[in-house]
Amino acid sequence: MGLTALDTATVSDALDRLGLAGQALGVRPLDPAMRVSGPAFTVAMLPVGADGGTVGDYIDEVPEGAVVVIDARGRSDATVWGDLLTTAARRRGVAGTVVDGVCRDSARSRELGYPLFARGTAMRTGKARLQMVATRVPVALGRILVRPGDWILGDADGVVVVPADRRSRVETVAARIAAAEDRIRRAVENGERLVDARRSGGYHDLQSAR
Repeated sequence: MGLTALDTATVSDALDRLGLAGQALGVRPLDPAMRVSGPAFTVAMLPVGADGGTVGDYIDEVPEGAVVVIDARGRSDATVWGDLLTTAARRRGVAGTVVDGVCRDSARSRELGYPLFARGTAMRTGKARLQMVATRVPVALGRILVRPGDWILGDADGVVVVPADRRSRVETVAARIAAAEDRIRRAVENGERLVDARRSGGYHDLQSAR
């Protein structure tokens, strides 16, 4: 079972089991139905400098199937993603966008079904306030480090980041957790008491670091 087939809650449990930090808390989908999965294409933003900078000219570099991850330092007073970027990204086959900050033109994202995750929405442009300073470099989503190529998974519960060099192990552990929870769920549906189903299924050990 690959990461794309799993939900963020199960992968979060696997990360905890392995002692890995990967939960990008506070970053949410614009619509709970949105889901994203793919390798990270990272973008670093900083306050604008003397040259004025730009917030979006990198979009034509993003490979098909990648997830744009924008480190805007959590700023809520200036947006770094909007209608034109959504339109271009969808046209290029980009898998989605995750922003440590805010976005705008959210109706366009919903209209096109383009997965967009952020800390919120606002109308104020990032032009003359923020500038893109680098792509394909390590960035942060809150307290979580994201390297180019790390796997990004997002759904109604939020976003998790899986280090590229640990992806196989996380997939294996997450699949085991999903299977154990399925067994517990079936036992409860068949009339077993939850406490007994959890005990027999090893529920309390599923997320414990090992």
